Formats: sequence, structure tokens, C-alpha cells
Amino acid sequence: MSLFAFAPSRGPRWPLATQAALGIAVPIAVMTALGQAPLGYVAASGAFTVLFAGSAAAIDRARVLPLVAAGLIACAVLGVLASGSDWLVSIGVIVVAIVSAALSFGFRLGPPGPLFFVLIFGLSAHVVASAPITPLAYVVALSAGCVFSYLVAMAPLLLPRGRSAAARPLSELLPGPSLDADSRVLLLRVAIVTVIGVLLGLVIDPARTYWVVGSAIAVVGVAAARRAAFQRGLHRMLGTIVGAGVYALLALLHPAGLWLALLLGALQFTIELVVVRHYALALVFITPLVLLLTGAATGGIGSMDVAWERIVDTLAGAALGAASGLLHRRPAATAG
Repeated sequence: MSLFAFAPSRGPRWPLATQAALGIAVPIAVMTALGQAPLGYVAASGAFTVLFAGSAAAIDRARVLPLVAAGLIACAVLGVLASGSDWLVSIGVIVVAIVSAALSFGFRLGPPGPLFFVLIFGLSAHVVASAPITPLAYVVALSAGCVFSYLVAMAPLLLPRGRSAAARPLSELLPGPSLDADSRVLLLRVAIVTVIGVLLGLVIDPARTYWVVGSAIAVVGVAAARRAAFQRGLHRMLGTIVGAGVYALLALLHPAGLWLALLLGALQFTIELVVVRHYALALVFITPLVLLLTGAATGGIGSMDVAWERIVDTLAGAALGAASGLLHRRPAATAG
């Protein structure tokens, strides 16, 4: 995962990119047209649903994604219940991170792993505590976004070609529960970076704990290797710094309404095209997307204070996640 080279292509990414872009843009556009833009920003978070099992056939995703959506909604409910209490949110981050990691690794869910379950929990607690939206409206909007994204992901089944593949049993799609040696180390890394990240967050700013932990978990990823941890940490640090600059430029345009929906959709589409080939480049687009979406939901678009906070949080979390890679054994030297 070099900073100066792209990884080999793993097949066409535009179908998944299109689904993710629609999942984030359409709810914002529709709810803006109905005069309920804040609910649209919340529903757009449901687009995280389509990012899972992206390489599987639509007929198989039809069985996996409802479980993912249920997990995201459960994390949102827990976040809403914990909002208003820094201690409850901190404890919740630890519980959600470890449980979601155990399930993700134990059932071989694959990328993006436990990351978005932690982010949904933290975002839910943050938005409900700081935005004029009721807890019930928040959960309903996010649930609707998950359902919409699921329907978008199922669109290929409308075509005969999409229905031609034979469905695999759920036990084959999500084998487990079991943890092999690599999975146990990954789970241990998640547990360690989460606890330390929460302690760091309490020192930096309790309201930002979930972002520190999320940055660390993103670096842990789903690859059990020292080199991968260090490389992802470096990519995340540099990508976030450049991405914050991109956010600053976009914020000068004061995007809102339909323009914001189109902008976020374009960012999400680009992310899905490049994320498997160059992680740092993907972060250049991920960072402004998250900052714009969070800022829109809380009424803080254009705040460079938030951008600087995200840089600090990401640097702390990425360094922590990279350091946890030392828990993996060094690869055995090959003869010759």
C-alpha cells in the first residue's frame, strides 16, 4: 500500500459506488425538497449499509445487508440513549467497538469491519446532543435511510442477470462464530486501541472520543499484518490532513440543499472507486464528506475549528492503531 502507487484493480467498482452515492444523496435531496433537510442528513448515514459485502452477488447481499442494517440501527439507538452523558458515551464506545469487532471478525463479515458501527454510535450520540432533533425522529430517519440503501443495493435483482446467480447459504456467507489466530489478534488490537482511545478522548475532548477510536479502528482494519497497520496509519494521517484542506475549500462555497446532496453523492462515488486502490487518496474525499455531513446535521458547516479537531483526533487515533500492529508477529524470513 504505497503512497506513490495504486493497488491492482479488483474488478469494476462503479456499481457499488453508484449505490453508495444514491444512498447518501437521495435522502438529502428528498427531505430538503420536503422542508426537512436535517432528517435527510441523518437518513444519509444509512448509506453505510451498502458498503458491506460489496463483492458479493446481489442475491447474497439480500441476506447479509439486513443484518448489517439491524446492527447499525441498534448502535444508533444505543448512541441516542447514551447522549448527554460523556461517561455513558465513553462506556458505550468500548462496548460497541468490542462487540461489533467480535461479531465482524467471528463471522468473517469482511471490510469495512466494525468501523461504521462505532461511528454510527458516536455520531448518534453527538448529533442528538447538539442538534434540534428528537431521539425518536433521529432513529426513524436513520432506519429509513438504512432501508432505502438496502433497496438501492437490491436494484440489480430487477434484472434477469441479477437473479441468475444461485443464492449461497447464510452459513457460507457468514461462517462462524469462530476466531482464528489472526482474528483473535485483530480483536485484541481493537479492544486495546478502544480503551486507550477513550482515555485519550477524555483528555482531548469527551465529545470527540468516538472519532479517536474510529480512526484507530480504521487503521486496524481487517488485515492481520504489521506492515499493513503502519501503512494504513500513515495513509490515514496524510489523507486526513489533505482532506481537511479540501473541506476548507468546499466550505467556502457554503453548499446547502440540493447542491450539498450532489456534492456528497459525488464524494461518496469517488471514495468507493479509489478506496481499495489507494487508502490515502480515499481519505482526501472521506474527510470532507464526513465533515460536511456532520456539519450539516449539527448546523456547523464551514467551521474550521471542527476540521482542526478532526485532524488532531485522527492523528492520535491513527498513531494508536498503527502502534497496535506491533502485536502481530513478524513474518518469518524466507530462505534463499
